[in-house]
Amino acid sequence: MRRGDRSGGLDGVLVVAKPSGPTSHDVVGLVRRLSQTRRVGHGGTLDPFAAGVLPVFLGRATRLVEYHLGASKRYRATICFGESSTTDDIDGQRTPVDGPAVTRDAVEAGMRAFTGPIRQVPPDYSAVQIEGRRAYQMARAGQPVELAPRDVVIHDFTLLEWDDSDPARPVAVSDVACSAGTYVRALARDLGASLGSGAYLGALVRTASGGFTLDDAIGFEALRDGAMGGQEGFASLLRPVDAGLEDLPHAAITWDEIRRLGEGLPTGPKTPLEVRDADLVLAVGPDGRVAAVCKAVGGLLHPHKVLVDRPAIDGRPVSTRTAAGAEED
Repeated sequence: MRRGDRSGGLDGVLVVAKPSGPTSHDVVGLVRRLSQTRRVGHGGTLDPFAAGVLPVFLGRATRLVEYHLGASKRYRATICFGESSTTDDIDGQRTPVDGPAVTRDAVEAGMRAFTGPIRQVPPDYSAVQIEGRRAYQMARAGQPVELAPRDVVIHDFTLLEWDDSDPARPVAVSDVACSAGTYVRALARDLGASLGSGAYLGALVRTASGGFTLDDAIGFEALRDGAMGGQEGFASLLRPVDAGLEDLPHAAITWDEIRRLGEGLPTGPKTPLEVRDADLVLAVGPDGRVAAVCKAVGGLLHPHKVLVDRPAIDGRPVSTRTAAGAEED
């Protein structure tokens, strides 16, 4: 067992290539079983019909998930025109929409119009909560769903392929780069409406989540193969707990400084910080592993989250108490 995860398992980041079908929760359950690790979480839900990059965090790395949730995403989205869908994707009940034939030029112009900051209303069949209930629960019960629009940013919306072999129902394959919180289903729906037609997602693949890309993602078969070698075999598939956060400032600290941070006290690392003031600094212990998430103020590190689990330093355990207001395990 690798030190640092008192749940009795591994810690690190796993970039999974989720297939269409399983939920993100299903993937977490599979990783939990194969890795024999209790603390497992994912870094951004993918709809069951969607495939692609799903970052999964194990052990101590689950303490860093919140710093990944705001990362931008990139998708390959297949948009089908000429019909609307109750769920805004291929799994819903579809209805033909009378309107002008949608052309490639019109679609490309529409994509440009939707690039930049936009407001979008989430799909009725989404996990957004309304007075304690999920929107999709209300929609399935036939109850009216009224969702507030949200501000998102579409960084790039580009046509990759165009198929108008059925002029009444053309299909576009697009590349979408967007901010966190964007519903690509809603983007397809609204694009169709802007062209006087209906539209829904026929397929969706997340090709990147922050710095994690589909090229580096691991499929289910590889996960099971790794698990054949026990925890050590599965550990070979993991990235360090700070994977995807390499651009944040890192600070080397000693065991004594880890002890101070664990007691909720600020510390000045012997190696001067490259950035004297920063909202987020990852403090790295002598073993090369991230020991704490800190805020730098005037060259001092103030603890926000201490990740180490009572390592013995000169026979004295480090307190796992965090600074006031910091998150506990």
